[in-house]
Amino acid sequence: MSTTEYVAQLTEKHHRIDEEIQSEMTHPSADRLHITELKREKLRLKEKINELSS
Repeated sequence: MSTTEYVAQLTEKHHRIDEEIQSEMTHPSADRLHITELKREKLRLKEKINELSS
């Protein structure tokens, strides 16, 4: 797998996590711990994408 393909996969995963965060936040009884974990994963992916893209 090329770096470009890997970055594309990471970007897609980043997008899916963002959608999951938005979905979780719309629920009145949202699990804040789960949302925090998702945000950390999203940030980790963003950092990896930026690292590979530069």
